[in-house]
Amino acid sequence: MTDREPSGQRVRALGEMTSSDVRRTAPEAVLLIPIGATEQHGPCLPMRTDSFLVEQVLAAGLTRLTTTRPVVVSPTLPYGHSQHHLFAAAASLRPETLLAVLRDLIDSAHRTGFRRVFVVNGHGGNDECIRLAAKDAVNRLPLVVAACSYWDLLPPGERHGRVPGHAGAFEASLVLALAPELVTTDRLASAAPGPTALHERGLVQGVTVARAGDWEASGGYSDPPGTATADDGRARLADLADRLADALDRFCGLSLTLDGEQA
Repeated sequence: MTDREPSGQRVRALGEMTSSDVRRTAPEAVLLIPIGATEQHGPCLPMRTDSFLVEQVLAAGLTRLTTTRPVVVSPTLPYGHSQHHLFAAAASLRPETLLAVLRDLIDSAHRTGFRRVFVVNGHGGNDECIRLAAKDAVNRLPLVVAACSYWDLLPPGERHGRVPGHAGAFEASLVLALAPELVTTDRLASAAPGPTALHERGLVQGVTVARAGDWEASGGYSDPPGTATADDGRARLADLADRLADALDRFCGLSLTLDGEQA
């Protein structure tokens, strides 16, 4: 990502700024931290799918911003909590390691001068960790911190099919729309590889349930990617980008303290 000015807003890549630029910009800026994963994504999608998609959804959302607040985008953290994919292939961080990494990154941002941090996640296994990291940070530091998995911006009633699933039609559609050369199209399966894992079926509303061995038995992906289309991916990307831009605009308008909020 390079410097640009979408909708009048200057968005800058942290890794391309000088230290003096960062120090000068940080107090008023929002620091965006994208996080993905490097893990198996079935027979047709690349290992970097989650990192690639969070970068692309974020990039599309940034072009739709209306805020005048500076936005700084950090390099994507390409590793996440992927212990459940080690049976096939993954580069994984344990939950405690991921939490420590996120804590250190947010602490570093605060030390640099940032007071607003937004973590945008592209891998389901990271979801609990990013939210816990946000809560932990504001208990220790004078910050405003947000965290979201980009697909959670879609209302439940608008999540057609399995969203996000894993290596299924949702992710495959997005990759087909963005970079079809990354999809091994002759392996786009039209049927699920095995029985649906218990964590995908659930027990009752509001209950998280998991069972040892389910990921291996299920074949490693949640639903058939063969139904994916680039047109569906483009439509989903536009919707996600609009919703992420709205969330970021709202976040940029928040005060650092409750008494600074307008009634």
